[in-house]
Amino acid sequence: MEDDAPVIYGLEFQARALTPQTAETDAIRFLVGTQSLRYDNQIHIIDFDDENNIINKNVLLHQVGEIWHISTSPADKGVLATCYNKTSDSKVMTCAAVWRMPKELESGSHESPDDSSSNAQTLELLCHLDNTAHGNMACVMWEPMGDGKKIISLADNNILMWDLQESSAKAVLSSSAALEGKGQLKFTSGRWSPHHNCTQIATANDTTVRGWDTRSMRQIYCIENAHGQLVRDLDFNPNKQYYLASCGDDCKVKFWDTRNVTEPVKTLEEHSHWVWNVRYNHSHDQLILTGSSDSRVILSNMVSISSEPFGHMVDDDELSDQEDQHQEEKIKEPLQDSVIATYEEHEDSVYAVEWSSADPWLFASLSYDGRLVINRVPRALKYHILL
Repeated sequence: MEDDAPVIYGLEFQARALTPQTAETDAIRFLVGTQSLRYDNQIHIIDFDDENNIINKNVLLHQVGEIWHISTSPADKGVLATCYNKTSDSKVMTCAAVWRMPKELESGSHESPDDSSSNAQTLELLCHLDNTAHGNMACVMWEPMGDGKKIISLADNNILMWDLQESSAKAVLSSSAALEGKGQLKFTSGRWSPHHNCTQIATANDTTVRGWDTRSMRQIYCIENAHGQLVRDLDFNPNKQYYLASCGDDCKVKFWDTRNVTEPVKTLEEHSHWVWNVRYNHSHDQLILTGSSDSRVILSNMVSISSEPFGHMVDDDELSDQEDQHQEEKIKEPLQDSVIATYEEHEDSVYAVEWSSADPWLFASLSYDGRLVINRVPRALKYHILL
């Protein structure tokens, strides 16, 4: 079997929520949340067995409603948060809660890959992020380098910082900020920066991207009209502290230096419909993954704005004079940005793309029809980056 061939897994329900298990650095694991109006919703724990190229899955019941967003604790393999729809008094609210999966599922257990949905287990509710006063939850972000005790949720126009106490059985609101201005302001998404001692987050609302200091809960930068239409997603470069990527309904992906927000540093215009998701590779920040309603996943090599703009530096002692001269010329010439690959295994809108936390060359994408595809960075490119 071809090493770069995709592995496809089909859920029986529609789905839009996907996350890698961030606390797990040994096994390749993703979690997918379903959206069914008629049946109990589920979280599928997807363990990818790299050696045999097969997927092992476990199913957990999420009985409270359809899942719009899912995120995992950076410190505890068994803990996750979901944003889900709940109907009360004929009004639909989007709520958020923190859950624990059964102990035996915390690390990659290798069940036989037969259909085990008949013995699905249930998630244990740790606590609700009570947002009754604040509106509908858009997403939950965990402090990236933290002990899994600090989380931020975005609810309508509010940023809410929570402290999880007593083994996460209680969430206490420690600080908050509200977005002020005309009209119905609502956050669509946000990301917590891994830099600056984790004291900054970025949020998207309408066409604007804002940076916030989590200590004062004050705005520190604002990119107005970052996109021509709604901003859908954000991600921070893991290796360059001021670099931020955004994507949106204008079909564009833009890269920003948050110290100077008048113009994007770069713009990608490869998608033909809304771009739902943008993700930097954790180890090789020139690799950018995007997913769109055009049903495609695009892997781009944005080397000019990466932390290695001139490729892999070679030690001078290793080169002869002639090579030396050639190397110097090569160093003056930065590598070109390019689209590496376009993946077309999906037939519906791709709502989520995520890199594996355990294997930097592997990623998953999820389309609305419940199709999860696991792909690898092409081998030729992998060796080009490494060698």
